[in-house]
Amino acid sequence: MPRERFGRDHEFLPREALLSFEEITRLARVFASLGVEKIRLTGGEPLLRKDVHKLVAMLAEIPGLELTLTTNAALLARQAQALKNAGLHRITISLDSLDEATFRQMSDSDFSLDEVLQGIDAASAAGFKTLKINMVVKRGVNDDSIIDMARHFRHSGHVLRFIEYMDVGETNAWRMDDVVSASEILTRIHAEFPLESLEPNYPGEVARRWRYVDGAGEIGVIASVTQAFCQNCTRLRLSPEGKLFTCLFATQGHDLITRLRDGESDAELAAWIGGVWTTRQDRYSALRTEAGAVENESDAAKIEMSYIGG
Repeated sequence: MPRERFGRDHEFLPREALLSFEEITRLARVFASLGVEKIRLTGGEPLLRKDVHKLVAMLAEIPGLELTLTTNAALLARQAQALKNAGLHRITISLDSLDEATFRQMSDSDFSLDEVLQGIDAASAAGFKTLKINMVVKRGVNDDSIIDMARHFRHSGHVLRFIEYMDVGETNAWRMDDVVSASEILTRIHAEFPLESLEPNYPGEVARRWRYVDGAGEIGVIASVTQAFCQNCTRLRLSPEGKLFTCLFATQGHDLITRLRDGESDAELAAWIGGVWTTRQDRYSALRTEAGAVENESDAAKIEMSYIGG
């Protein structure tokens, strides 16, 4: 979250404006009734929400759901075991470099690289055997860390995923020149550690999977800029104050919290959500690709990733 917009004097929403754990759980049951099989807690930083492990425990009571969480891992060392005990299945960790200065530049954070690495170790010790490590690659900033990251996580049992730098929101000053394409990333890694492709784990998986020929593990590449996957997208996003977003690049959400708090039944909520999903026409990334991956010139401000997650 940009410091110039969310400094110490920023007035955040009052707690009553946010969905409660009970409301989130009720909506999760509605989503599950519509066929949702996986829920990811993200942000922003989800571990900043007080007692988030209690939410995990409530969601874990819903049959058939896979529960995952994406975190910067700064607070993970002290919460990993509670999350595991509550029923969390998987954790994804954002880590853009193993160089301290580059790490701080990419994350714009006050915590250290060592705290993140401690969080990774704590999660493994808590029983999360396979972690996903997400590295956003930005040319001229951390692309020289690609091989170092690959080398570090080989043989670790974790899956390192390289993500093309995306034009999400309005504050990251995105330029196409900053994007290191998935094909370039793979070429660099393959030259050092030969790779071979793998089949997707499930329909709609955003990462294309590769494994090291020598058996040292697996990596993924998310080519959201150069190889858009809008037509296969299966994701909805629910914001903290109860708006529903059908695209990461949305300009506005659909008001769900009002319906929830006005007393609509689960069946009525499900029918409305189904209508939002089946009438969606989001294909921002595909349109960008068709236009030659030019910078977005729309006057409509896109929602920040810190608001609705990755």
